[in-house]
Amino acid sequence: MQLREDIRNIAIIAHVDHGKTTLVDQLLKYSGTFRENEQVDERAMDNNDIERERGITILAKNTAIKYNDIAINILDTPGHADFGGEVERIMKMVDGVLLVVDAYEGCMPQTRFVLKKALEQRLTPVVVLNKIDRPGARPNEVIDEVLDLFIELGADDEQLEFPVVYASALNGTSGDEPEEQKETMDPVFKTILENIPAPVDTSDDPLQFQVAMLDYNDYVGRIGVGRVFRGKIKAGQQVVLMREDGTQKVSRISKLFGFIGLKRIEIEEAKAGDIVAVAGLEDINVGETICPQDHPEALPFLRIDEPTLQMTFLVNNSPFAGKEGKYLTSRRIEERLMKQLETDVSLRVDPTDSPDAWVVSGRGELHLSILIENMRREGYELQLSKPQVIIKEIDGQKCEPIERVQVDVPEEYTGGVMESLGARKGEMIDMVNHGNGQVRIDFKVPSRGLIGYTTEFMSQTRGYGILNHTFEAYEPVVKGQVGGRSKGVLVGLENGKASTYGIMQLEDRGVIFVEPGTELYAGMIVGEHNRDNDLTVNITKEKHLTNVRSANKDQTSTIRKTRVMSLEEAIEYLNDDEYCEVTPESIRLRKKILNKNEREKASKKTNIG
Repeated sequence: MQLREDIRNIAIIAHVDHGKTTLVDQLLKYSGTFRENEQVDERAMDNNDIERERGITILAKNTAIKYNDIAINILDTPGHADFGGEVERIMKMVDGVLLVVDAYEGCMPQTRFVLKKALEQRLTPVVVLNKIDRPGARPNEVIDEVLDLFIELGADDEQLEFPVVYASALNGTSGDEPEEQKETMDPVFKTILENIPAPVDTSDDPLQFQVAMLDYNDYVGRIGVGRVFRGKIKAGQQVVLMREDGTQKVSRISKLFGFIGLKRIEIEEAKAGDIVAVAGLEDINVGETICPQDHPEALPFLRIDEPTLQMTFLVNNSPFAGKEGKYLTSRRIEERLMKQLETDVSLRVDPTDSPDAWVVSGRGELHLSILIENMRREGYELQLSKPQVIIKEIDGQKCEPIERVQVDVPEEYTGGVMESLGARKGEMIDMVNHGNGQVRIDFKVPSRGLIGYTTEFMSQTRGYGILNHTFEAYEPVVKGQVGGRSKGVLVGLENGKASTYGIMQLEDRGVIFVEPGTELYAGMIVGEHNRDNDLTVNITKEKHLTNVRSANKDQTSTIRKTRVMSLEEAIEYLNDDEYCEVTPESIRLRKKILNKNEREKASKKTNIG
């Protein structure tokens, strides 16, 4: 069996913010892939605005690094479980994984999630203990934690013998021992080359190329990124595309691209083991296989994670519709959603009875909120309904998604957190006291119980708590009410501007969401009520001037700080009778029925029903 010693294919996996994208930056820098005078951004792999702002990787990306004449293809994967579909497919393209773990935080839920996928594919692991310079770093304990995790996830004896490199990606140092840090990435490169197996050279066999990721380009259309598993692939070649449904389609590869650094370069030919991109097959999809016409043989189809959460996207029909956005018609919104389907394989868009509404299903709140955030930045206006989990029927039984939740909280807040997750039908499965005042607790909680929980958790732990959750499995539906908002809202009575006087009159009724001077319309939500019922209020009321001088006239009026919600918080906050109105400039919460009398009539009908 011949191996291609000139190439290595690895995926880099880690929990969010453990430094994998920064590590890739350093590997690119130390390999000499960039010219001396080439300007390279930090976190060069995260090239999307939202990725840069939030410090997360959303889309899997690949880069090729040359080190001692060996090409190392590195695929940077998302750490969030919402993008699990990306991770799973990437594992099929590589022969080993670089598991990056924070030397202080240790193993986190997403570490478990991505590692489980890698071990299932029988990939060879290399562990990089990052942030070794961080105060409080505990390398020996964390290595034990990693070993325990490998055992728990069913790693075999070979996988348990994983090599470890210690590094500080931020400082560009690495070494074989925690204390031996040198300003070089050589120890990382050497460990990769010595441990990650080279691909088998089957270049003389008939071609098999499988698509694992999609990209889109206005000039060449849809681009399929994948690995050549067998044979050779050439630009201009006539091929047959093996579809999921068993059908075959004859096409021609118009262009073939390879990767060097962060660039995509046009190439003429690639062979077994190479990771390349193909253009010219307009309706190519993830998981499909490209073969020669005289030898059509498909690879096993790649499984794509099913959506677990859905929301209704609607055309904006509020009184402020069209004031702040460029695109608001149903045709423009539908076109944009269809364009998203070109590259996002975990997304589903279904029409409804109304031409102005679509049910959009995704892998979780983050997955959908990033799509919405991109749309509003592009100038779209739309309305969103409350997110709902997708209930599946398995063996004749209704099942719902269950998440594994890990919380890290200071000791004094553990009681409150356990009580609040218990009320959301959470089941505690593990609790570890680190002895430094910090406690880590693991729960299993129905996904619907987590909708809207983040805000409650943050106020409960005074912002000191860390909450992480990943999809665990589908289990029979939990009986009874799970989660949901416990308080009612303050609803504006009429159109106008919020006044300082109006806000001050309402401060003892709850928390206000709007600043003085904010334009409002009747039916818009302006705050949270202290009680569990909704209250219609006049927040635009001005103080009537009189000629009677008040004794405390010279006292300055001060109002409490208003609560400003992010897009995710606003979506999580919604109730069934409410919409979130999203425009390029504003995020507003509103009642579905804006008129107070009609709303009260509808509410009575619901209560009678």
